[in-house]
Amino acid sequence: MRPGSLRRRVTVTSVAVVAVVVVVVAVVSDVVFAAQSRSEAQTTLNGRALQAQQLADQGLSPDQIVRRSEAGGGVAVVVRDAGGTLLAGRPAAGDGRRTVTRRLTDGDTVTLVAEPALEGAAESRLRRILLLVGGIAIVVAAGALLVTTRLALAPLDAMTSLARSIAGGRRGRRLAPERRDTELGRAAAAFDEMLDALEGAEAQARASEASTRRFVADAAHELRTPLAGIAATAEAGTAPGLAPEARERLATLLVRDARRAGRIVDDLLTLARYDAGLVPEREEVDLVDLVRAEIDRDTVRHPDDPVVLDAAGPLPAEIDVELIGQAVSNLLVNARRHGGGQVSVTARPGRVEVRDEGPGVPEGDRERVFARMVRLDEARGGASGGAGLGLAIAREAARAHGGDLVCAAPGDGGRGALFVLTLP
Repeated sequence: MRPGSLRRRVTVTSVAVVAVVVVVVAVVSDVVFAAQSRSEAQTTLNGRALQAQQLADQGLSPDQIVRRSEAGGGVAVVVRDAGGTLLAGRPAAGDGRRTVTRRLTDGDTVTLVAEPALEGAAESRLRRILLLVGGIAIVVAAGALLVTTRLALAPLDAMTSLARSIAGGRRGRRLAPERRDTELGRAAAAFDEMLDALEGAEAQARASEASTRRFVADAAHELRTPLAGIAATAEAGTAPGLAPEARERLATLLVRDARRAGRIVDDLLTLARYDAGLVPEREEVDLVDLVRAEIDRDTVRHPDDPVVLDAAGPLPAEIDVELIGQAVSNLLVNARRHGGGQVSVTARPGRVEVRDEGPGVPEGDRERVFARMVRLDEARGGASGGAGLGLAIAREAARAHGGDLVCAAPGDGGRGALFVLTLP
């Protein structure tokens, strides 16, 4: 966009338009007036010729005819006999001026020639007047346009002032136009909407930055515990004279802390993939088979407390087996870790429910449990070792497929927590 002055552009353009209009009006006026002048000159010549014929009929001499015909001015009269001999008057120069010739009753001819004053004088005066008035009109129009343009563009100056104040750090101000059905009103409204969007995006970016900082701090805190355990265990394992039983116990602790750190890192990498716009690799599978496979894996870890499955299968679905399988696995781990009693899974078309019989999730925390690195107070006190990422990963998997994961009320006055995974 060319950054020239809008006020100068509008003024120059308007003055140019006014000048063109004035020139066109002047030219048209001159042409019309010239045509009218020629018509009036022709009428005058015809009238004087008729007067000369009447004077000849009255028997006046050629000199008298000339004097009376020229008495009104603007016309030169010449009387000649039938042979062309000059009888009276002064021959006019043959410069193409308008002439009228009439034959008199005695055989003589009278010729009337229009003087320059009859046609050109009025036209010259008109041209001078048009030039003077047109120039004055252009100058006055330019001055008026400078003032009116400044007033008309005052809203743009207000927009500029507002933009500079916001750039200086003063947020919240708006133009708030009274009318939005005009060009400037629509521009001001669009400017306000742009400011709302920019300030909203700025607030969202700041909130995201703060959330990222908290997330990184929490992740560092979660990794610090297993890494400190690994360091302490490794240092203790190097002590001289350590009994084989103690060394084996330290090795077991070392493996456990290393696995815990590995799980946290895997979860962080998974969330990073979702944040980068992970696209599911969909394939046609049976949702019941997928859920049953995850339940079988859970049964290996908890053989004395198997999960109860209620499924009306088969349930075909186009999903990413790895992502949805991880989501179901995380829900089962969450139910085992923070719930209590029997864990049950219900599979229906486009819907998987995981329920436990533990203390449940308070209504005010049913959305907060999906935040990253967030664990409720009941979970913090346990020795579960969870990092608070499982439910966040499960929800990201559901939403990547166009579905969702929510913590619902158990219903029927039941105890425990109910997590509902929905898929398109």
